[in-house]
Amino acid sequence: MTRSIQGIHHVTAISGPAQENVDFYTKTLKQRLVKKTVNFDDPGTYHLYYGDHTGSPGTILTFFPFADAGPGRAGPGMASAYSYAVARGGFDALMEKLALDAVDFDGPVERFGQRVITLRDPDGAPVELIETDRDGAEALDGFHSVTLWEADIAPTARLLTDVFGYEEVGHEVVDGTERLRLKTPGEARGTVIDVMRSDAASIGRSGAGTIHHVAFRAADDADQLEWREAVAGAGHSVTPVIDRQYFNAIYFREPGGVLFEIATDPPGFAVDEDVDHLGEALKLPEKYEAHRDRIEAILPPLKVA
Repeated sequence: MTRSIQGIHHVTAISGPAQENVDFYTKTLKQRLVKKTVNFDDPGTYHLYYGDHTGSPGTILTFFPFADAGPGRAGPGMASAYSYAVARGGFDALMEKLALDAVDFDGPVERFGQRVITLRDPDGAPVELIETDRDGAEALDGFHSVTLWEADIAPTARLLTDVFGYEEVGHEVVDGTERLRLKTPGEARGTVIDVMRSDAASIGRSGAGTIHHVAFRAADDADQLEWREAVAGAGHSVTPVIDRQYFNAIYFREPGGVLFEIATDPPGFAVDEDVDHLGEALKLPEKYEAHRDRIEAILPPLKVA
């Protein structure tokens, strides 16, 4: 029997100006900025992490904000949407609150028996909010799912079921869009992946408003190495382990082209900040600390309400 991965660790996307991004995710969606750091490959650019109060895996959405980024467009071979879970009994109240705050949204529509509304962030990225039966202290209880847009559903579905241990729990075709819903066992956040094929013609383009990669959870370093071996054994080219300061990461392309990551739960976001002060200070990878003054002079100031 194939063992099962725990679900989504985080999703990383590309945005335009950082302040607009912060305002939307902290004010409109009430997410906490849990880490303010820089892009490992471009220290003149922020890397912003949003999540729940403690930065739990399954709640983390991260952004590379580029002020001059051109608009992107989702298409086959890209992750096309991330979805937050709305806690039990809170969907109608959340829609009413958004309407009163003059926040536009599409829907609700029904998908696999659940109501879904879609907001657009400042870069036009679709942010889905899905009604669930999960209990949560906050209106949004981490991730519900991520949608992968594929030219052919089958190869990606085989990877997710045969290697990662996902199980098929639904299939539907609505207005020319086919969705296969897959779920990994357990009640953790972010256990659902939708693999989608659409009749709509679209050529994807990376840019503001698009998803860069999807990261799955590994319990620790040893678990991650086992997953690395499993992915490589299935014929995929996998990177060596890379230290990302708050987790270790490995990367590979799934058969349809989406960049996948497997990230460790530890050490987590409280490794260099007290939980009550997450996201308040600019944290730099050790290799950039000597250049802090220059980096801080380049980065635009950020205000978090």
